[in-house]
Amino acid sequence: MNFLRNFLAAILGTLVAMGILFFMFILLVSLLNTQEAVVVKKDSVLELHIKYPIVDYNSTDQSDPFSLFLERSQGLNDILDAISVAKEDPNIKGISITNNFLSTGLSSVQAIRKALQDFKESGKFIYAYADYYAQKDYYLASVADSIFLNPVGALDFKGLSAEVLFFKSLQEKSGVKMEVIRHGKYKSAVEPFLADEMSEENRQQITALLESFWKEMINDISYSRDLSIEELNVVADTLGGRSPKFAKLSGLVDGLVHYDEYEGKLKRRMELDQSKELNTMGLLKYTRISNTKRLRKGKDKVAVIFARGQILYGEGSPDVIGQGVMVKAIRKAKEDKTVKAIVLRVDSPGGSPIVADIIWRELELAKKEKPLVVSMGNMATSAGYYIAAGANKIFAEPTTITGSIGVFGTIPNMSGLADNIGINSEQVGTNAKSIDYSLFEPMSEDFRTVFTESVEEAYQIFLERVSAGRDLSISEVDSLAQGRVWSGADAKENGLIDELGGLEDAITAASELAELKTYSLKKYPKYKSSFERLMEDMEGASLKAKEEWAKKQLGPELFTLFKEFREVMNQKGVQARLPFSLTIK
Repeated sequence: MNFLRNFLAAILGTLVAMGILFFMFILLVSLLNTQEAVVVKKDSVLELHIKYPIVDYNSTDQSDPFSLFLERSQGLNDILDAISVAKEDPNIKGISITNNFLSTGLSSVQAIRKALQDFKESGKFIYAYADYYAQKDYYLASVADSIFLNPVGALDFKGLSAEVLFFKSLQEKSGVKMEVIRHGKYKSAVEPFLADEMSEENRQQITALLESFWKEMINDISYSRDLSIEELNVVADTLGGRSPKFAKLSGLVDGLVHYDEYEGKLKRRMELDQSKELNTMGLLKYTRISNTKRLRKGKDKVAVIFARGQILYGEGSPDVIGQGVMVKAIRKAKEDKTVKAIVLRVDSPGGSPIVADIIWRELELAKKEKPLVVSMGNMATSAGYYIAAGANKIFAEPTTITGSIGVFGTIPNMSGLADNIGINSEQVGTNAKSIDYSLFEPMSEDFRTVFTESVEEAYQIFLERVSAGRDLSISEVDSLAQGRVWSGADAKENGLIDELGGLEDAITAASELAELKTYSLKKYPKYKSSFERLMEDMEGASLKAKEEWAKKQLGPELFTLFKEFREVMNQKGVQARLPFSLTIK
């Protein structure tokens, strides 16, 4: 009896202690997140220093104390809104772009650059400074009135290149391989498992993609820097910006100065005494002001639904497009009487064609009642293009990666390894076709035939969806498909999109289709709270710790190779995804 009483008392004591600790944790978090009101002083400079990865839509409420413990990111919508508000803010005299190491796609960089160009047209100035400019960082900074570089810094300007890794020999040596079924001569997401070198078709599409992106970049840089395209290509070909001295001689930068000297130039630009302190306002802090500003007003609304990440079966999250949250968001926008038009913002490499078709169907139903416009972000490929294809109008940035209309299927197979280490698999079944696929046996011809049929059927449905949405014949779509990727600029030429432009252009088009004069925005989906996501992250903390350990042991490049191989090995069944894993440098 004493034992039972002591045991229950110990359990109760433990629960009480845990409750007290949890209460103290909540209190500590709340104290840490106490924020003073943000005040912009007169004659201030907005510092555009982007510290975290940029995502299309940052759904985390920054005032939520638990957001402090989640992986940080910056929403593209927040950055663009901050620049727009700063343009009209009488206390903001200019923008200083400093030391960015941008973690985002080229399309997002181009969107920010356009917003900065619009800011300049208000008559306010933009200066830029860095210790080191990577190519994307320099592309953004090139919009500035004046660009400065640390005298012992560096600037990368050599044109674009891409790297694709191949695993055929690794499979042969290890005895672990991917069984592959594909449709589309350009569908090269699986090419690394079939060959040790790049196919001519893959080389062709990657080259075309890089050339289109480079053309966009140097056209913009040429305009801002008053250098001809020919001059810029000579600089790239000869590494004419490889040292600070050469970067200045080539006209890529205006001056070589230390940061304190750069601050002096900002003061002179603002006609301030050098002895006075420069008033600066960080981007993250200023976002707290811009987020309170209603840039549009009206009781009628345009719904903006953000679809970001891989398309996978399930509920979905801020980083994964699942049919759960997407269907709910589309239905809410459709049923809301104040919502008069819908904009779907897509930033996805694709994924499950089943989930894509579920989302496509829901969008088709919504389109019968309200105009539907799509805005493509950094990429909208394969299943990401699938969900976009039926819209009344499709917008993409010139540097968006899109298309990739094709399907493939992959299944891991370890029969070679099993033979090498002495594993034998035996199966029995009740019917002629009841024997399932085995990881430890070579793929049977019967199974390959059935799997091929599912790939071909998925591809045909994909063609039909695009044909109906884009008003093109099946044969016309097939000629643009075969898994080939296109830049937004090329997609405009071949009819896969309607207009070049960003999210703002898509919103304007949607409002025009709905014949709205005034309107506000309503954003979807709504995700789990920061606390719920924090609890989920804590559950996965062990896996993250293991990944960090592996990264330290292998080094960044080998760890990237490992992650890429693991990700593709986990892709089971029919897929409609970006046709290759591409690292643009």
